[in-house]
Amino acid sequence: MSSHCCHTPEPQAHVPAAYRRVLWIALIVNALMFAVEVGAGIASGSVALLADAIDFFADAANYGVSIAVLAFGLVWRSRVAMLKATTMLAFAVFVIGRAAWSAVAGGVPEPATMGAVGALALAANLSVAAMLYAWRNGDADMRSVWLCTRNDAIGNVAVMVAALGVFGSGTAWPDLAVAAIMAGLSASAGWSVLRQARREISAAASPG
Repeated sequence: MSSHCCHTPEPQAHVPAAYRRVLWIALIVNALMFAVEVGAGIASGSVALLADAIDFFADAANYGVSIAVLAFGLVWRSRVAMLKATTMLAFAVFVIGRAAWSAVAGGVPEPATMGAVGALALAANLSVAAMLYAWRNGDADMRSVWLCTRNDAIGNVAVMVAALGVFGSGTAWPDLAVAAIMAGLSASAGWSVLRQARREISAAASPG
């Protein structure tokens, strides 16, 4: 992080208006995709789609929180980033548990729905990621927003690969494997944001 983190943070009135607009667009896109993927996940029996749907919901909530704290000081934005990081870690635990339950319960998801919805979700996330790219190296809150979107795009590609795997193998294991990978990505990103937020809060509290 740059040296300004060592000074007392001031309210972030200078946060670009363009960033605020992008967050609003991202919130709307993620809320819509959450609704689409929940329906598709239930209809197809895909754990990976349900995991991605929950991720869309978490991201929509995160964007809303980010919008709310844009005018706050760095310490408060870092605290919010810690909350969001905890949510990402909780999501990872939930997905792993859901995948384990599905492995025991059995059943094969419907690959055509998985592939089509995965492609739609990828297009949505790539659009949002392109708009957020300029702020990927910002403070912990901005970084958490970027990482969530990046992970979503990776997860969408993985869902499409899982659809091909389910189609080719006739088993649910590709779907469950992708769900586990998505959980790992969420856990890794959450831990990264948590560490950065702690550093920012410590630096702001340091004298000088």
